Amino acid sequence: MFLALVVTPELREFLARARGGVMRLLKVCIQDEQLVVGAYRDPEKSWEQDYDRFLLPLLEDQEPCYILYRLDSQNAQGYEWIFISWSPDQSPIKQKMLYAATRATVKKEFGGGHVKSELFGTAEEDICLQGYQRHVSSCSGPAPLTLAEQELQRIKISEVKTETSVESKHQTLQGIAFPILETARRALQQLAHKHINYIQLRLDVEKETIELVHSNPTEIRDLPRRVPKDTPRYHFFLYKHSHEGDYLESVVFIYSMPGYSCSIKERMLYSSCKSRLLEGVEKDYQLEIAKKLEIDNGDELTEDFLYDEVHPKQHAHKQAFAKPRGPAGKRGHKRLIKGSGETRQDS
Repeated sequence: MFLALVVTPELREFLARARGGVMRLLKVCIQDEQLVVGAYRDPEKSWEQDYDRFLLPLLEDQEPCYILYRLDSQNAQGYEWIFISWSPDQSPIKQKMLYAATRATVKKEFGGGHVKSELFGTAEEDICLQGYQRHVSSCSGPAPLTLAEQELQRIKISEVKTETSVESKHQTLQGIAFPILETARRALQQLAHKHINYIQLRLDVEKETIELVHSNPTEIRDLPRRVPKDTPRYHFFLYKHSHEGDYLESVVFIYSMPGYSCSIKERMLYSSCKSRLLEGVEKDYQLEIAKKLEIDNGDELTEDFLYDEVHPKQHAHKQAFAKPRGPAGKRGHKRLIKGSGETRQDS
């Protein structure tokens, strides 16, 4: 899910000034769900001489940030820049994910054509001058990387792993795994054995856990009322129905996200935890999920909607291209046109 933060007018003005080349460095931070100016420095010496003494003092042990650093080289757009994402190991997972989800927004606001290199770091040695030089050296090879290889490289560089205990959270670019509380685990086990037919789960954002809201018996007509209008939820529903003469019981996962009435952090965490939750549920409880849905309104959950999602209509073949009809009225007789090795009819 794309998360858009507000860019303050002050930051937009500083980005414009930076593009003009008057600054050596611009630090961008997130405060109160806004992108703001953290600090800036004007050039004094060459970019190599300014680099460590300007950049390193701005790094905080527990606070991620973005840093735009100007080189002395230029391209058709103007001065070339390094776009640095600082995400220290000690910073909270929610902060790391918020910054990771907003990186593209900052780059777009600044203008990707000005960015020569992108650098990611969790420790000073990753993004100091020597770290940047190592990065440049590693990126120079006999042949340019393909798009797939570039993506793999970004994943390897950007992967952030945090493990504090067996039951703790583990974060990678593939998502976050919050521990599932025992009551929720028991409910999932009961659903796997078909002793219950509905589970609703929520994230405790402060404790960073997944907990059970309730597992009350639920029919299809009850589903719309189960979806809160002001907060996200995860739902598992045992959909009992008939299809082509067969009786089926299909588990449907529903991720309900009611638009932007929720905070950015809450939306970000629910989105990031979803894939790891499903991966664990399918593996640990042998729950085969027939369909995974994402909705913003419970009113969508009608019987026809569920049936069409679980059993989408299959087309045996694509319809051949239909030649548009000519103008109304008389049409000429069909005539044969011979070409190279084939005969076709034309009107």
